Amino acid sequence: MRIIVSAGGTGGHIYPALAIIKKFQEKEQDLEVLYIGTHNRMEKDIVPQMGYRYEALEIYGFSKTKIKQDIKNIGLIKKAYQKCLKIMEEFKPDVVIGVGGYVTYPVIKAAHKLHIKTVLHEQNSIPGKSNIYLSKYADLICISLPNSKNYFKGKSKVLYTGNPCGEGALENKKVAKETLGFHKDKKFIIIVAGSLGSSTINAKFKPFLELIGDKNYEILYITGKNYYADFVANTTFPSNVKVVPYYDNLNALMPSADLIITRAGASTISELLALKKPSILIPSPYVANNHQYYNALDLVNLGIAELIEEKNLKADILLITVTELMEKETKYNQMIANFAKVQTIPASQMIYEAIKDLLK
Repeated sequence: MRIIVSAGGTGGHIYPALAIIKKFQEKEQDLEVLYIGTHNRMEKDIVPQMGYRYEALEIYGFSKTKIKQDIKNIGLIKKAYQKCLKIMEEFKPDVVIGVGGYVTYPVIKAAHKLHIKTVLHEQNSIPGKSNIYLSKYADLICISLPNSKNYFKGKSKVLYTGNPCGEGALENKKVAKETLGFHKDKKFIIIVAGSLGSSTINAKFKPFLELIGDKNYEILYITGKNYYADFVANTTFPSNVKVVPYYDNLNALMPSADLIITRAGASTISELLALKKPSILIPSPYVANNHQYYNALDLVNLGIAELIEEKNLKADILLITVTELMEKETKYNQMIANFAKVQTIPASQMIYEAIKDLLK
C-alpha cells in the first residue's frame, strides 16, 4: 500500500499526521509512505529524521499586508501543484491524506485531479481555511470535535474520529508527581500556557500564585523557557507552588494531575479528552478564527471544563474558580461523571479503518 501524507507549519498539524502514519505502519506490512511538506518549516526537519521519504514544496501562507509576496506566492502555488502532479504520477498513491496547513492545498488538489482518493483531518473545532476550501475535493473528512461538522458541506462524508495526538498521552509511561517533590495525599494542579509559555498569562497568574499558600493543593507552574528568569526574579512563592521553565514529556505527568489549567490548542484538547482530565481553559485570543475559544467551548458544553477568557483573567476570578473545583468538589465530581459519557475514540484506528473502507 502507498500513502501520501501532507501537513505543515505547526506541531498541531504534524503530530496527528505522524500518528496516522504510525497506525498504517502497524497495519500494513508493505506500506510505502511519502510525506509532502514545506521547504522551510518544522516538518522539514522532524519528518526526515523519522526515516520517511520527504518532498518539499516552496509555498507560503497569504498575508493581508505583503502584497508582493502574495503575488509571488500565486506563482509558487501553481508550481507546487505541478510538482505534486508529477510526484503522484510517479509514486502512484492509493490515498492522499491532508492533515492541515496551507501546504496541503496543492497536494489535495493534485490528487483530486488525478482521481486519487483524498482524506482530510481537522484538529480544531472551527476548521482552518485550507480544509474548508479543500473539502470539496475530499472523499472523506475526519474531525476531532463534533462541532466541526457544521462547517462542512456534504456532511455525509464527515466522520467524527477524534484527534490521534491524544493516544500518545495514553501510551506514555506515567510519571508520578512525587518524583518532583509533591505530596501523594494532596491534590495536584498543572498550569501551563502552551509549549512556549506566555508573558501575558504569566503576568496574570503571578498574583494568584502568591495568594494560595494556605491551600491544601499543590501547583506545578510552567513559565516557558524565555520567561522563567523574569517570573521568579525577586519573588518568593508559597511552599505549595513549584515554578519551572519547562517540563519535558508533560503528557506523561498529566495523569498525576487532578486539574490542568492551560490554553486550548488542538493537541492539548485531545490529550485532556484522552486522559479524562478536568481543566480550566484559557484560549489564546491571538490565533486564527479565535479557534481556541471554540475548542474550549466544546469541552465546556460537554461539562468537563471551565473557560476563562484571557481578557477576564484575574487573580480573584482564578481563586474562586480553582477553589470551587478543588475544595467544594461538587462541580469537579460532576466533571468526572461527565467524562464517562464522552465517547472515547481510538482516533488513529478509526481513521485507518475509514480509509480502508474508502478504498474498497
